[in-house]
Amino acid sequence: MSTDTPAAASPPAPPRSRRTLAACCGAHVLHDGFSDSLYVLFPVWQAAFGLSFAQVGLLKTLYSGSMAALQVPASLAAERVGERALLALGTLIAAAGFIASGWTAGFLGLALCLMFAGAGASVQHPLGAALTSRAFEGEQQRAALSTYNFSGDVGKVLLPALCAALLAVLDWHAVTSLAGALGLGAALAIWFAVPRALHQTVAAAAAPDAPATAAAAPGSPTSARSALANPGFISLSAIGVIDSATRMGFLTLLPFVLIAKGASVTQVGFALSLTFAGGAAGKFFCGLIAARAGVLRTTILTELATAAGIVALLPLSLEASMLLLPAIGIALNGTSSVLYGTVAELVPAARRARAFGIFYTLTIGAGAVSPLMYGLLGDAFGVPRTIAVIAAVVLLVLPLTLGLRPALRALRAG
Repeated sequence: MSTDTPAAASPPAPPRSRRTLAACCGAHVLHDGFSDSLYVLFPVWQAAFGLSFAQVGLLKTLYSGSMAALQVPASLAAERVGERALLALGTLIAAAGFIASGWTAGFLGLALCLMFAGAGASVQHPLGAALTSRAFEGEQQRAALSTYNFSGDVGKVLLPALCAALLAVLDWHAVTSLAGALGLGAALAIWFAVPRALHQTVAAAAAPDAPATAAAAPGSPTSARSALANPGFISLSAIGVIDSATRMGFLTLLPFVLIAKGASVTQVGFALSLTFAGGAAGKFFCGLIAARAGVLRTTILTELATAAGIVALLPLSLEASMLLLPAIGIALNGTSSVLYGTVAELVPAARRARAFGIFYTLTIGAGAVSPLMYGLLGDAFGVPRTIAVIAAVVLLVLPLTLGLRPALRALRAG
């Protein structure tokens, strides 16, 4: 048994669990792929509509902002209508936003379409994670969540590449329409793949005579406020904020670090691919490592490795930097799977959708704000010094783990 996880509960029937995991992973592939495909489409839209760089940046802010702002409302709504229905509906809305974007004739229409698509995308992270965690209660839960998180990285690689390939033979109107059609198919697949009865366990878990879940420590309150406003969940969320801000800030400035070392645009693209590949592996394997070595040990190890790797990158040559980047990617993304899996352990099953909604709102919000903050620092003090500041901020995670320790100790006792 893991040093940081509670005793295993009886998992759902394997076929139902596998169907749920497949549907949630498919949704994660699609939604993360949609989000990162925007980077391929932005230059095309800039040329088509004569946009400034500020307008291009605003498009991304509108998409990410609407996605982040509606995470908690989506999770609250899911407690009434069920994650299955809302996940399918959100995917449908996101798909409709992409289809509509293919018929826009200007910046304002495009901005509205992306806000609409971002609103639909808001349901995926909290509801997909909640469904996955409920389908795999017990020892299999962390591995299932690691698989779910890894699937998002697959989407970040596959869909932008597919989008770029299609843009070579089709105009962007057709490409966005095809992406939306893919989303419509995914919405139907989610509706039929996720077992209808799965979301009913939310109400059952909240019933007075419901059996205690593995996530509830002895004596832990069951009200929504006490379930979420506990030191363990607060510390975990604070760690997630720092981790997300570090990841997005570093990735924003990484191309400039490499260009200063003499990298061409092609080499910068290859370097980012190496980093993302390492990040995908980190998300998958660090979640599995945490199940054996423990949450605290794994979190401290990955964050120390992140800080050390970022600092070590500065004096290296371009060739040596290329060799180091996959390792930085593993550490940079590895913490996220550890944190996501622990949300399910710290919060009772009836409140997990809400907890994931709060957690993802905070982390996605931090990831949206940090590039601007670190960009301002870069303008004022230079990129190398800003990179050093990012590495120093990572170390703030270490004292925050002290607030997480008692909650994990309570889980072990339970």
